[in-house]
Amino acid sequence: MFLEFFNSIGAVASDAVNSAAVVADMIAGIETSVIIDTLTAAAVSLAIKLVKVLLIWFIGRWITRRVVKLVKLLMEKRDVNVSIRTFVGSLVDVVFMIILIIMIISVLGIDTSSFIAIFASAGVAIGMALSGTLQNFAGGVMILLFRPFKVGDFIEAQGVTGTVKEIQIFNTIVHTGDNKVILLPNGPVSTGIINNYSRESLRRVDFTFSISYGDDFEKARKVLMELISQDSRVLDAPAAPFVELGALSASSIDLTVRLWCKQEDYWGIHFDLNKKVYERFPKEGLNFPYQTLTVNVNKD
Repeated sequence: MFLEFFNSIGAVASDAVNSAAVVADMIAGIETSVIIDTLTAAAVSLAIKLVKVLLIWFIGRWITRRVVKLVKLLMEKRDVNVSIRTFVGSLVDVVFMIILIIMIISVLGIDTSSFIAIFASAGVAIGMALSGTLQNFAGGVMILLFRPFKVGDFIEAQGVTGTVKEIQIFNTIVHTGDNKVILLPNGPVSTGIINNYSRESLRRVDFTFSISYGDDFEKARKVLMELISQDSRVLDAPAAPFVELGALSASSIDLTVRLWCKQEDYWGIHFDLNKKVYERFPKEGLNFPYQTLTVNVNKD
């Protein structure tokens, strides 16, 4: 068995030696001038390819720097967040770098279809793995570009109400009234309903005050208008104070009150008028209603 193994190795070695001898005879049969011409042509072709590669590299990098600078300048004019500007600039630089590498590989005569297929497959895999993260990134870019809200605004989004403290690439940080820190993913925020209480400089304050049946509605209306006129924070524009009978409920007469004020005076007026009405109505003989239930008893 061992003898057969060594015989096979010897046969392979003999074939290799014979092949080398054949190649050596072929080279020996070629004239020296032909070899020199072939090597010279190969060297010239390689030098031309290297020159092309260098030109593509330096010109491509110059164009890349210009494009990145232009993108950052456009985002700076739109006052986009610095973090977004840096990230997008790096992303553009990487994309152009990949294009340059593919072009250089193509110039060197290497088939680029396999590289493109690899990049495409990698892109699909990364996109599927980071779909949620990429959605949040895109949402952050949309928020910073279109500005549905800004830092310092009081908003309501995704069931959370609070003041915006920071807009990051992937999340928006909101501080609630009880000082909780909430991180809202930018993807759902950008595609959902956003209630921005701070966008306009003026706000309307709506109230509903109730009195009992049998009380004088006109007197209640007069008292309310008097209390409103005493508050200098109430504005006459875009509409004058409004007090009217809003509804005849099951156990009360409801008065609808609408006032306009500056954004910063909203809560002050809200709490102050509630307090003044609670103190003033009983003094004027106006009663706050309670829910009542009438029971009829039938006797045989």
